Amino acid sequence: MLEKGAVVERMNATLAHRGPDDNGVVVFEDGALAMSRLSIIDLTGGHQPLANKEKDCWIVFNGEIYNFLDLRDELKSRGHFFDTHSDTEVILSAYEEWGVECVRRLRGMFAFAIYDARHVFNKNGSNGLTGARLFLARDRLGKKPLYYFQHQDLFIFASEIKAILAHPAARGCVNRRILPLYLAYGYVPAPFTFFKDIYELPPGHTLLVENGNLLLNQYWEISRSGGSGAFVSEKQCTEELREKLEEAVRVRLISDVPLGAFLSGGLDSTAIVAVMTRLMDQPVKTFSIGFSAEPSFNELEYARLVARTFKTDHHEFVVEPDAIDLVSKLVWHYDQPFADSSAIPSYLVAQMTREHVKVALTGDGGDELFAGYERFAAARLAEAYRRMPRSLQVMIAQLLGTLPESTRYNGFVRRARRFVQSAPLPSSERYLEWVSIFQSSFIGELLAEPADVLPVDHFQGYFDDRQNEDLIGQLLSVNMKSYLPGDLLVKTDRTTMANSLEARCPFLDQDLVEFAAGIPSELKLKGITTKYILKQALAGLIPQEIIRRKKHGFGVPVGRWFRTGLKTYIRNMLLSQETLRRGYFHESVLRRLIEEHQSGKRDHGHRLWALLTLEIWHRIFIDQEISHWESDTLRQELKSYASSVA
Repeated sequence: MLEKGAVVERMNATLAHRGPDDNGVVVFEDGALAMSRLSIIDLTGGHQPLANKEKDCWIVFNGEIYNFLDLRDELKSRGHFFDTHSDTEVILSAYEEWGVECVRRLRGMFAFAIYDARHVFNKNGSNGLTGARLFLARDRLGKKPLYYFQHQDLFIFASEIKAILAHPAARGCVNRRILPLYLAYGYVPAPFTFFKDIYELPPGHTLLVENGNLLLNQYWEISRSGGSGAFVSEKQCTEELREKLEEAVRVRLISDVPLGAFLSGGLDSTAIVAVMTRLMDQPVKTFSIGFSAEPSFNELEYARLVARTFKTDHHEFVVEPDAIDLVSKLVWHYDQPFADSSAIPSYLVAQMTREHVKVALTGDGGDELFAGYERFAAARLAEAYRRMPRSLQVMIAQLLGTLPESTRYNGFVRRARRFVQSAPLPSSERYLEWVSIFQSSFIGELLAEPADVLPVDHFQGYFDDRQNEDLIGQLLSVNMKSYLPGDLLVKTDRTTMANSLEARCPFLDQDLVEFAAGIPSELKLKGITTKYILKQALAGLIPQEIIRRKKHGFGVPVGRWFRTGLKTYIRNMLLSQETLRRGYFHESVLRRLIEEHQSGKRDHGHRLWALLTLEIWHRIFIDQEISHWESDTLRQELKSYASSVA
């Protein structure tokens, strides 16, 4: 049996990609802390775990606190002294000063744990014996991850699940109950994970572990005033929005290492680059990605336009179909099945970016704050569609049912069919059908066992406390609690940290988020014009071609790939005896999915990708199989992982 320090060092080693610059372990009588550090601020003085002067309070911290200099000055005035210039020490002092309420004072992205030996308890709960307090916290929106495992007297936490699984007491066991949620969302929503007994600390929450008890507390929730607050003039709103955005970018330029920006050529990333150009005294380094042989997915021409406009130091990468080789490596980094295929280009652009800088600003969050997705406009159109004569609705549905589905980005037939099928439903069910990978009826057909957890009931929970908001306000709130933390921020964190790159999201600055929540919905979605107020605020700052262009997501042409070069691959993976023996799905439905897709009748590319990543996850984390389709590098990593949990 390995001694405690060796176990923790082995767990910490699984996270070396998140922090290759430094690492440390400290062992206590009743626990241990470990950290792998990516050094961004105070490169030489920020070693972790970090202790207070008395050595009875220790911290490990992942993230950045953008107001740490202001907090440092305030804490100095209250008698605190500092030995480093790091934000980590500021958090620890803030905890000593304000206790668990310190999280309310932090502006930034963070996941941290504080071991507090000043609070000790015996088994009856009174002071005096062993058993320190452990305090965990996660930032408001969930930019930085935090997972935990509890079994009897053992409590383990980590930034990634693989570190928990490296402990000999934490075995990977499939949580089959949440399979329907994965099929609907394409990710596992917090607090659940795909592993039994392992949970995700939700965004905006703290967890106090004390005397064997776990106390979960929500310390922040986005304002409920969004969409129904007092109306402000459009001019006043645009001016303040521009100021808030500039300040959010400004504080994210604090760094002791080089930084740059992801540039898709869309409105949000262009806005970030434009503001960076105004604030920096040197050309902004920008990084973009495109796709060969699939023009409908390629945005490089717009990224180049922005790069020329702002004279950036621009870099590009073009994705080829053989990028599918990355899927196993990506599943390894995500720890769970993850059905967003744009993880591939996200990883590749992060890999390219890391060759030049250590920090990258992103445009994440703009769509969630300002109603940027076309489905918000579709929600309004659906209300008008429902008032049409039923006979006309039937005729439209029948016509669409006869048409083949293209694999082009935003293929019209696929989107129109989904719209008309879901338009008659109540708003929450309708929206779920639009965003789901597999719709509710499809999940029922596919699953070999009845579902314990129904996606429609789970999704309704996001709406239950939003009934007083207007429709768009409800949808924005739901998106901020579901898709943003469950998909977008997970993708950004895992693909960047896999490459030891830090991503910063100015649109998700808490001051900007709270301001945007108070902007009336009619200024965000004006008629069917998405992001109206943001576009007004950016007028004159970025090119009109970018403001006027249609929304384009960060998609991947997997549908085309599964009809061409990867046609045999997807069939062999999903219909193998190894896959079918798991008993998750009906074989006949799997075969139908593949046949319909490859015949051109339907575009099931996204669904097939979801099933593929699930199968690969199972082989890596549950079977611990080292297969021929994995890269040499990944094979070596998996061998190391398998030996660590043996």
